[in-house]
Amino acid sequence: MSQRPANSAALATRLVESLGGRYSAQLGIEIDRGGDQIERWALAATLFGARISAKIAERTFAVLEEAGVHSIADAGRRDIGRLIERLDAGGYARYDLRTAERLHALARTLQEEYGGRAGSVLDLPGDELEPALHALPGWGPVTVALFLRELRGLRPGIDPPLDARTVQAAEHLGLLVRGAGIGQLRDLARAAGLDVRDLEAGLVRLSFAHDRHMAECPGGSACTALVPRGHPLQAAC
Repeated sequence: MSQRPANSAALATRLVESLGGRYSAQLGIEIDRGGDQIERWALAATLFGARISAKIAERTFAVLEEAGVHSIADAGRRDIGRLIERLDAGGYARYDLRTAERLHALARTLQEEYGGRAGSVLDLPGDELEPALHALPGWGPVTVALFLRELRGLRPGIDPPLDARTVQAAEHLGLLVRGAGIGQLRDLARAAGLDVRDLEAGLVRLSFAHDRHMAECPGGSACTALVPRGHPLQAAC
């Protein structure tokens, strides 16, 4: 089994500085405070889980918050027509009705089963948590993985395995050896002075930045996704 390169910590830091870390932090959500911050993150994760760009999801989240919609429960209390208007303003035109109906369905389910709060789902035992999240209307594997990834370590039992995109991106940069898992990523984050959730999110961002062209990139410290913005090499991504 090969070893990580000596500059792994510096490369991990460069990754997060270049592409960003947690999506929640970028949105101004302080997840570690819990409470209403988790409700905000559940709303954001629902938007990010749709087949739409991260920029549109971020803009739509901001538009909803400006309108006083800070949680799935808040969205459920809004008239469908008004909610669609806000989604359209954020850029969700193709998915506005579907997303509005999904938010209303989510709000009903959370009210009926969890007192209206997404954070209450996190109180379930570890073996029941993911099935319960998957059972939420419209919450498929992408949304569940995103939601839990940024909550990693916040409560006992929230420690999902690395997903395939994260592993592929880490191997592409030479940050993890084949077969490594979350323990090794934690060690690397510690060495780099990073929150492991920021490093994990940065790797997901790298995967998205490359899309289908990762095999054409030299990887490692020469990865074209990590060159300065506007550099000609970024065209290869």
